[in-house]
Amino acid sequence: MKLTVVGGGSTYTPELIDGFARLRDTLPVEELVLVDPAPERLELVGGLARRIFAKQGHPGRIVTTDDLDAGVEGADAVLLQLRVGGQAAREQDETWPLECGCVGQETTGAGGLAKALRTVPVVLDIAERVRRTNPDAWIIDFTNPVGIVTRALLQAGHKAVGLCNVAIGFQRKFAGLLGVAPADVHLDHVGLNHLTWETGVRLGGPEGENVLPKLLGEHGDDIAADLSLPRVLLDRLGVVPSYYLRYFYAHDEVVRELRTKPSRASQVAEMERELLKMYADPALDEKPALLAKRGGAYYSEAAVDLAASLLGGGGSPYQVVNTYNKGTLPFLPDDAVIEVQAAVGAKGATPLAVQDVDPLYAGLMANVTAYEDLALEAALRGGRDRVFRALLSHPLIGQYEYADALTDQLIAHNREHLAWA
Repeated sequence: MKLTVVGGGSTYTPELIDGFARLRDTLPVEELVLVDPAPERLELVGGLARRIFAKQGHPGRIVTTDDLDAGVEGADAVLLQLRVGGQAAREQDETWPLECGCVGQETTGAGGLAKALRTVPVVLDIAERVRRTNPDAWIIDFTNPVGIVTRALLQAGHKAVGLCNVAIGFQRKFAGLLGVAPADVHLDHVGLNHLTWETGVRLGGPEGENVLPKLLGEHGDDIAADLSLPRVLLDRLGVVPSYYLRYFYAHDEVVRELRTKPSRASQVAEMERELLKMYADPALDEKPALLAKRGGAYYSEAAVDLAASLLGGGGSPYQVVNTYNKGTLPFLPDDAVIEVQAAVGAKGATPLAVQDVDPLYAGLMANVTAYEDLALEAALRGGRDRVFRALLSHPLIGQYEYADALTDQLIAHNREHLAWA
């Protein structure tokens, strides 16, 4: 089995490598190719990756290259984890929206749109090259904004599934609180990427006992603290929202915080510098503890599980993924990309049935889905007016003066990445 990671020079990659090494019985990788245009980073990450495999006795071969076509040739699955513009672009995404009093964040609001505009054309080009070289390869997208990027891939006819680590993070958290194995926790997870709610927590599978009321009753303070939301809100909702919902439920509070502390991008950039220094140490043969603060917790387990199921191996029968709606949520178009539990196998992901969704959540999902439609149109076709329409439609913006100013800022800060600008 051959797997290729595009963006393999990311400081995330040792997390992925560690998962491949530990879970080799689930996903027996014979050749792992790390593709990245940055040779210095790739050399450091590739060296550590080989040492991790060696320490854990993994017999697989790790190859590094900056040649995308060679790297994806013959691959059974291609994982995308790239960041167009790097941390410098992320720093901009997180800062200039604050000038209009809007949240600065890399996956939602104006910053999220900027990332989508930079990313979608690049990902589609990569996917076309994968299809020319190896049309049977699965594409697993971990590149944000996952919902928009996955929809672009599916709309272009690619064999693609989107992946996020929010759900597996909740699964691990709840399993620890309940004192059970993570595999015994099944989430009633519903929404769009980075706009999701846990409406049930079931033991043993989709039909198991719902212990979410018990979790909230006994551990509500702990859960609320992780989300930086008040316990009383969780009690009133009766669900556990993703931490990304804080940008919606406490928008102005978040803006005030972001204006008074260093950006997440600057913190991550500093971590990356430290991590790369660590990776250069020839004695290091395991992922360092600092990597846990970088983000992407449990990404490796989720990626291995998904790849194993898509490639006919021993992955979990049900996994939270991003895929076409296909009537699962009747208030959204069939071709909307949703994030829900799905049955995953060699033919792809089939969403499980979802019980009636509270209008409180359905309304926001419908609004953001409309924004994602307009965002994808802007990413594919360009133009100032399309950018403006997408920003005006976003529930975190919604005022024409803000949308107008943010449009100018977005284009000014991203001109080098926008072919039409």
